[in-house]
Amino acid sequence: MEILYKVHNNLYVNMTNKCPFACTFCLRQTMDRIGESDRLWLGEVVFCGFGEPTESWDKVREVAAFIKKTYNNKPIRINTNGAGNLINERDITKEMAGLIDTVSISLNNRDKDEYNKLVRSKFGDKTFDEMIDFAKKCVANGLNVVMTTVDTTISHEEEAQCRIICDKIGASYRIRPWES
Repeated sequence: MEILYKVHNNLYVNMTNKCPFACTFCLRQTMDRIGESDRLWLGEVVFCGFGEPTESWDKVREVAAFIKKTYNNKPIRINTNGAGNLINERDITKEMAGLIDTVSISLNNRDKDEYNKLVRSKFGDKTFDEMIDFAKKCVANGLNVVMTTVDTTISHEEEAQCRIICDKIGASYRIRPWES
């Protein structure tokens, strides 16, 4: 079992294997691991893995506080499905301020119904709206928010519509490559 692993010159923290989604494009559906970096200089610490990091939010918060204190305010990013408030049954975005620098949220699709088909969330139909609300709250709490889609899952027209959603929220938009 690995908790720390290197990808793209960053240190990733795999806090849990629990996730309320079963996304059709998720790497954990087809892979057991993700490759190692060949460089020692790390740009940021990234909470990610084969589970949703906010499933272990209290531990993530504790580790992030330790990293900030010990490593001279090292930049920290969390890659999330945006269901952290649903999972924790409270608004955790206020707790992220000062600990997490960047929140990368999987937007996945601009259409609520298509999104739900893709992510297959245990939270059902409210998931999309809650993910959008989570992003808005992160922005309101001063966090850098990047919302992403996977390049193989939607059309260029849909990507343009996702960019409009992000612009309205105040988030950046990134199309991430499918990694196999």
